[in-house]
Amino acid sequence: MENNTSHGTYKWILTIAAACILLCFGAGNIDIIAGAIAWLTNLIFPLLLGLLMALIFNVIMYPIEQKLFSGSNSPLKKKARRPLAIFLTLLIIFGIFISIAFLIIPELISGVKILLKIIEEIINKLSLPENALDFSSLPIIGNFTRMDTAVDTIRTIAGCLIDFFIGLVFSVYLLANKEKLRKQITRLANAWLPIRLVQIISHITYVCTSTFRHFIIGQATEAVILGSLCAIGMWLLQIPYAAMVGSLVGVTALLPMVGAFIGAGAGAFIILTESPVKALIFIVFLVILQQIEGNLIYPRVVGSKIHFPAMWVLASIIIGGSLAGPMGMLIGVPIASSAYALLKEATEKREQNTKI
Repeated sequence: MENNTSHGTYKWILTIAAACILLCFGAGNIDIIAGAIAWLTNLIFPLLLGLLMALIFNVIMYPIEQKLFSGSNSPLKKKARRPLAIFLTLLIIFGIFISIAFLIIPELISGVKILLKIIEEIINKLSLPENALDFSSLPIIGNFTRMDTAVDTIRTIAGCLIDFFIGLVFSVYLLANKEKLRKQITRLANAWLPIRLVQIISHITYVCTSTFRHFIIGQATEAVILGSLCAIGMWLLQIPYAAMVGSLVGVTALLPMVGAFIGAGAGAFIILTESPVKALIFIVFLVILQQIEGNLIYPRVVGSKIHFPAMWVLASIIIGGSLAGPMGMLIGVPIASSAYALLKEATEKREQNTKI
């Protein structure tokens, strides 16, 4: 008995010592580690994007696939069920975003033109020279500035499009072969890892995927509710661009908690070109609506699905946004919620073992 206790004590000491050594090494080489993580993230970013797309698409695809040819025993229909479900899922998602884009972009461009015209009129009233603020009028500086800006813009857009296309193709492959991939991963894990570790990994995977699915469903439902309430409220208050701004607020609300404020800024900018007073009324209205949504709707729609306190939702949004921008905001909540659920489960199990 004493030997087992001593063995356990030595094991804990060695574990703590190894952890301290790794922490000291990491603290002394934080720049190298951060650079390596950034390099690896950029390298596999299209695949991570594809995995995220597959998780989101699967939320929509799964019920569609279950309904397609559900009562048919035809081998041809069963074989066509998965490709048709993927096609319908992509059609629904891209159809929604393209429709919203056609609704928002023309009005946004029109608003920018009107604002530029207002600024031009103000400059003319101030009797400033035409080229007083136009640094590009200098031949050398203007040419180099325009060239560098154009090249950087083209390079950025091309890189984003390539990453998106690769991620989209990878997500379709994952969706089309998800059962086969699951069997392959399970087979490798059972062959190379201890049974207990495989069980732990399987449980963690189940909790994470379940949390992410509930989060996506809840967040999409909340975005539709907020966008609809915004459009209806603007229509009742006779604020212009009600349908377009409501759609914009709904789309940006897909980013938890902070997304609606991004939509508020863009919406106020568009309304400002029509009426500054209406823009102010819109901001006051949306702040009130956001408070109602944040305290009543969001906790019931999203919080009830992922069982995650609002304080940690905000913390995960801030940290996720700092680490990975908008994508970090989107996936930060389900990741943190999964960790919260696993830690809560482990704590309750440890408390029960301690009482026994």
